[in-house]
Amino acid sequence: MARVFITGSSDGLGRMAAQLLVELGHEVVLHARGEQRGEEALAAVPGAKTVVIGDLSSIAQTRGVAAQVNALGAFDTVIHNAGVGYQEPRRIATEDGLSHVFAVNTLAPYVLTVLIHRPKRLVYLSSGLHRSGDPSLKDLAWAHRSWHGQQAYSDTKLHDVLLAFAIARRWPDVFSNALEPGWVATKMGGRDAPDDLDAGHRTQVWLAVSNDPAAKVTGEYFYHMRLRAPKPGTRDADRQEQLLAACERFSGVEMPAN
Repeated sequence: MARVFITGSSDGLGRMAAQLLVELGHEVVLHARGEQRGEEALAAVPGAKTVVIGDLSSIAQTRGVAAQVNALGAFDTVIHNAGVGYQEPRRIATEDGLSHVFAVNTLAPYVLTVLIHRPKRLVYLSSGLHRSGDPSLKDLAWAHRSWHGQQAYSDTKLHDVLLAFAIARRWPDVFSNALEPGWVATKMGGRDAPDDLDAGHRTQVWLAVSNDPAAKVTGEYFYHMRLRAPKPGTRDADRQEQLLAACERFSGVEMPAN
């Protein structure tokens, strides 16, 4: 039995992954941004151990999520599933003055990665749209650029791949991988999304707990349990370090030395 924590598991792919992990006999801790959604998540995933609460658009609350998780003891796997989509029509500023999309999709996974006691496996949800992400890493928080929701989302999904690969390089004792679940009919993807919804959550479950040698790798990118080539440049260590340094500046959370 593995102990697995899943961010953003009150609905969508996170909840589907949690349900499957419970069915497979694993201990699952859920996450929701508020108390009511937490209660709904526990009701939707019978057998889940508990739920931690915190809005990942807030650096302070993200720190609180990490503290709640650490209070529960060591985890075998953390799945960084939480995310917001590309439909935001304007730049929404968080309480920290950051773009909402950047705060949730990029900065929160960074903060949780650093602050949660190191697990055996880390799984980061990206998207095929990461290939359209801006590799320059300029104006990460969209403080100066004219807002474009899909570009902002694509940028953050590129960041998630860079983060997964950076951790794989820095922490060789941890399996750290990224994946794209496909364009599936979740709240984010929309009801007309063409990919297989049932397949959308299975890769993260497989990477989280499987003893399949193909899943026990690090620094890789997957689609439906198969290796897929990520955007060129994501394996560039200098670019990875540039993102880590920026996230440290924005959050005040220092990535420990190798």
